[in-house]
Amino acid sequence: MMPEDLSDTLNRARRDAMLSIGALWLRYFELGGMGTAIELEAYLYGALRPSAAEYDVIAQALNERFVQLGGIYTIPFSDD
Repeated sequence: MMPEDLSDTLNRARRDAMLSIGALWLRYFELGGMGTAIELEAYLYGALRPSAAEYDVIAQALNERFVQLGGIYTIPFSDD
């Protein structure tokens, strides 16, 4: 289930993962995300709300980064 405070959760995770918005967008795009970098930024700041599918791609991009960093911080997927 997507978190209630979606934008705060995603943006905090992005900062914890030490990713710029551009770097997160590239990872998101590589995984099949269809939004532009501006749309991703709007998701992170709460100006737009992503669909469940788009949210899941962002969560996957962040979770993969946390694995690379050796962490266990995981962002839940929309159906969790």
